Formats: sequence, C-alpha cells, structure tokens
Amino acid sequence: MTGRGGAPASEGAAGRVREGSTGRTAPPFDPELGAALLALGDLSEKRLTRDNLAAHRRRDAASRPRPTAAELRADGRFAVEELRVPGADGSPDLTLVHARPAEATGPLPALYYLHGGGMIMGNAWGVLPRILRDWSAPLGLAVVSVEYRLAPETPYPGPLDDCLAGLLWTVGHADGLGIDGERVIIGGKSGGGGLAAALTLLNRDRGDGPTPIGQLLQCPMLDDRLRTPSARQMAGAGPWDRASTAVAWHSYLGDRHDARDLPPYAAPARATDLSGLPPTYIDVGSAETFRDENVAYAQAIWQAGGDAELHVWPGAYHGFDSIAPTAALTREARSARAQWLSRVLGRS
Repeated sequence: MTGRGGAPASEGAAGRVREGSTGRTAPPFDPELGAALLALGDLSEKRLTRDNLAAHRRRDAASRPRPTAAELRADGRFAVEELRVPGADGSPDLTLVHARPAEATGPLPALYYLHGGGMIMGNAWGVLPRILRDWSAPLGLAVVSVEYRLAPETPYPGPLDDCLAGLLWTVGHADGLGIDGERVIIGGKSGGGGLAAALTLLNRDRGDGPTPIGQLLQCPMLDDRLRTPSARQMAGAGPWDRASTAVAWHSYLGDRHDARDLPPYAAPARATDLSGLPPTYIDVGSAETFRDENVAYAQAIWQAGGDAELHVWPGAYHGFDSIAPTAALTREARSARAQWLSRVLGRS
C-alpha cells in the first residue's frame, strides 16, 4: 500500500478544511491535485443526477474527444483496426478496437481493456492514446478496447455480455490478430474496472475462456451498496461521489440495485470467493468514494490466497490522473502501473 505526505490533515485544496456532506472531515487533497480540481470551477460541483445524465454525457464527450483511427496511428507508429464481431446470443454485434506497435513482430501479449465512465459514459477510442503511449509502445503490448453498450439504455447483464463476447472472440481469433492468447491481461478503469473485475470472475467460473495472466483494476467501481465508510465520508467531495455513483448503479442495475441476492458478476464486491484469480493490480485514491471497497477487494484476494498489489494514492480523488496529468502523484501512479505490467509480462 503506497503512502506519501501531502497537505496537513485539516486542510484540503487551497488550504481549506473540507468536509463531506455527512459532516465528517475528509482526507486532504494532494496540493497539486487540489489546485487542478479548483481550476475546473463549478464543473466539479455539478453532481450527476438521473435528469442531467444527457448533459453529463455531452460534457464528457467534449472533454475527451474521440480520436480517429488515423490519429491513433500516430504517423504510422501504431497499427489500428476497428473490428465488428458477433455479440452474445441475442445481442447485437459489437465493436473492438485493436491497436499495437506497428513494427512489432510475432504474437504479442494483449491488454483487453474496458473504458471508464460509470458504465453510462465513455467510449473505446478515447482511452487509447494514453494506453498506447504509456504501455503498448514501451512494453510491446497489443490492446483490444471494447465498445460495450452503456446503461441505462442497456442495463446489466448487457454490457458484461458484450465484454465476455469480445474476450472470447479475441482469444478465439488470436492467431489472426497476432496476439498470444495465453498472455492476456484484463483491465479497466472506474466503471470499466468494475466490469473488468466482473468479467474476470465470470470467466473463471464459466471455465471456457482464457486464463488471464493478470487483471489491472484502476479505481474500480465494485460495490453497489454504497455503505462503506469512504462512500459516506467523501459524500459531496471531489469530482465523483456517492450521489453520482448511486445514479450509475441505478442506471446499470435498475430495480436490482442493492438487492440482497445480487450476483457478484453484477457487483464484484458481492463475491464471497475470490480464489483462483490472476495476479491483480488495484489502485485508488485516499480521498475518493471507492477507497474502502477497493481496499476490501484486495484484502479478500489475499485472504483467499491470491496475489494482489494495492496502491492507495494519498490525497488523490477519483480520476485524478486525468484531471491533473502532469502532477507528481500522477507520474508516480503511472510508473507503478507500468512496472506491474512489466513484471506480469516478464519484461523485468
């Protein structure tokens, strides 16, 4: 677990004492991260609701414009193709974006990646420039990014069905794609991190898919119950809090949200058996709503005899590395992820 000094415990961004809407003092933001959040102005204060989801989607699309395939190719440094593949039984076809270093030869290990956005926003293309720059090029790694359907238009299990169908198709066509089907990492961020954790559980239990060599979970959204101490402590603080998370879970699960019999494939924190999982990387901020559910997930993997590397970035809020891409803490987090990937891939 990573720890590092930040602002004094009683101060938040710009030296202000911060409290969540529960009245509990929240952990301080790292000074650089806090300044970046303040620079967003009132955008960080506009909470997601069921009524303003369309407006949030428009704002998200504007802040993270979708690159074209030509832009992703980066003057020929990467080979990029959009693939239309069969969906699950009864589901429409889905799109996979396959990218790799253009000059790489031989079957490459692959990162099967699920984008963030609370399962209600985002797209498969917008995450690729950073992944290609930070991981694919230096590590000789192919990437398959999944354009899964979004809630609430497609609730559970539709998005997860898409992710599973794409994974099985990718591994089944590994030779044609130039991918090593026995060296696949499942990864994702935020809502996509929750889907990655669910997909890894489902793939384990079905027994007819690949055996991944790792799962990379960045600030994953795992627990629909929203009752952890950090979910309550951070209410009203940071760019994404308990209220926004509740909207996302309601959109994804509908009436099944917070149901006692919800399966772990719908919300991975419900899992009672985390044995047999691949080596896992989890990172999360100390000042975000998902902190405690992420820590608990890592602990449950350890208690089941598994391998998990956990980083809790001090003073970090949800999505800090996107909001403050040049901050020192962001650089540390990116380095830690790359180092873990390198070890899993046997590059170091």
